[in-house]
Amino acid sequence: MMRIRVTQQQPEGAVLNGEPWPAEGEEVDVPTAQGAHLVASGVAEGVTDKAPKRARGSKPRGGDDG
Repeated sequence: MMRIRVTQQQPEGAVLNGEPWPAEGEEVDVPTAQGAHLVASGVAEGVTDKAPKRARGSKPRGGDDG
């Protein structure tokens, strides 16, 4: 299995392995060959770390904003 992060939104109704196409930035596990194809096609990127990606524009929790 390979973990990918979707980099391009697909048209409404698109599916990935029988499920609705993930939103841009969402991470999913797919078979390795399929993941490699999606990465090569430019619609996803491989995820090498297991840390979840923060949503765009979000700030890390905690800390001092002062």
